[in-house]
Amino acid sequence: MNSIVDYPALLFVLSFIALWLSSLAGGFLRNRRGPLEESERGDLGVVEGAAMTLLSLLIGFSFSMAINRYDQRKNYEEAEANAIGTEYVRADLLPAADAARVRELLKSYLDQRVLFYITRDKQQLRQIDSDTARLQSDLWSVVQARAAAQPTPVFSLVASGMNDVLNSQGYTQAAWWNRIPFEAWGLLVVIAIGCNLLIGYGAHRTSILFIVLPLAVSVSFFLIADIDSARGGIIRVQPQNLLSLSQSLRAH
Repeated sequence: MNSIVDYPALLFVLSFIALWLSSLAGGFLRNRRGPLEESERGDLGVVEGAAMTLLSLLIGFSFSMAINRYDQRKNYEEAEANAIGTEYVRADLLPAADAARVRELLKSYLDQRVLFYITRDKQQLRQIDSDTARLQSDLWSVVQARAAAQPTPVFSLVASGMNDVLNSQGYTQAAWWNRIPFEAWGLLVVIAIGCNLLIGYGAHRTSILFIVLPLAVSVSFFLIADIDSARGGIIRVQPQNLLSLSQSLRAH
């Protein structure tokens, strides 16, 4: 399921086909059984209404979950840019040689963070993760060595800022791993199939209108998966703050 929701367009096609076939299957079962009596149709209407209400609520909750995760990724991108920019300024508190080294490493680190947001290639992402870890180690070693040699409040401030830089990357990664659970998707699919079966079963005859509900639900699934997918969707977090910071540092 997780691999499918990473491709919202594929999820849309598969869900539309599955839900449309469910509607047709409901109509087929009705034809095999014969026309519904009025008392049965009334009871079926109550069940249809309850099922559709539950489906709409679940879609709404899932959309809200996806939006919250998208906002979280945006907030951590801003936090990363602020942490890197602040530490770049605090590098002035270091001796000239260490300050120059930290600034160059921060510029390289910033480039890797921008690439992390824009890449879709898994192999390139692994290389980015490797380069990011190496740069983090180099940055910390410079600051830690100076803070250990001269444990003054000034150098402690620089070390604290570098700690914020490293932590912000970890928070960002955790936010990108935070996805809508598999169980939630499974429940959505099962209830959507059930609703379409009921719609097909309760209809007087097979109609082109059977396409309407599967299409609407599939579009909802597509939108939720697109927002929830950090890399596979159309709606993605752009590293605007990181790019702006990069341009500012290059100009400086």
